[in-house]
Amino acid sequence: MSNRITLKLKEDKKLLSIYFTAGYPSLNDTVQIIQDLEKNGVDMIEIGLPFSDPLADGPTIQESSTAALKNGMTTEILFNQIKDIRKSVSIPLIIMGYFNPVLQYGVEAFCKKCQEIGIDGLILPDLPLDVYQEDYEATFKKYGLINVFLITPQTSDERINQIDSASDGFIYMVSSASVTGSKSGFGQEQENYFERISAMNLKNPQIVGFGIKDEETFQQATKTAKGAIIGSAFIKHLTANGANSVAEFVKTIR
Repeated sequence: MSNRITLKLKEDKKLLSIYFTAGYPSLNDTVQIIQDLEKNGVDMIEIGLPFSDPLADGPTIQESSTAALKNGMTTEILFNQIKDIRKSVSIPLIIMGYFNPVLQYGVEAFCKKCQEIGIDGLILPDLPLDVYQEDYEATFKKYGLINVFLITPQTSDERINQIDSASDGFIYMVSSASVTGSKSGFGQEQENYFERISAMNLKNPQIVGFGIKDEETFQQATKTAKGAIIGSAFIKHLTANGANSVAEFVKTIR
């Protein structure tokens, strides 16, 4: 069976992916948020697995992660909450987090559980490419999971090509976050980076994350890329307006 991510990437449109932290704002909001995102036309969802030491995240996501852990969120609880998610949701679902909780749960057990529930992929920014390839790739593939790697403006072309050949879904393209308060979301530097990657003609499509917060930045980011991911802006919206406000947020993007 084809992975839902692969099928979604073939669709003839720019994809909107939304990230949120599981168990935030309240412990039991997870399922409703996922269902509401799909209902409102979001193409893909990244479910953030909160971790106590989230080094790669900005303050908004860190705070939501801390709050979710205080709410009692654990890997086990997340799996329990979403065990029947495929009865109501058909878009791709990706778990994003740090490798430590996966390791603690047991990599094979974690992957098996993901397959049972209907999770399509994982984004684990602190799992290095070579370690993944040597130790875990076979397990991920056994359970039909796509592993998504990140690239940044600092990633060398050589490294990008290695990541491209090791990937079978999309590449998560981190735009170094835009200057806060600047009128247009992305400066010339980011535009150049988007165009540089586009010109590399990679086999995997790219989805841009970081700094996307509204329709304008979504349009900018997807000019050369297949889609864009919104995380912090959505979490800020949930913090201010609660879990019932998903529809009004998605309307501001497209």
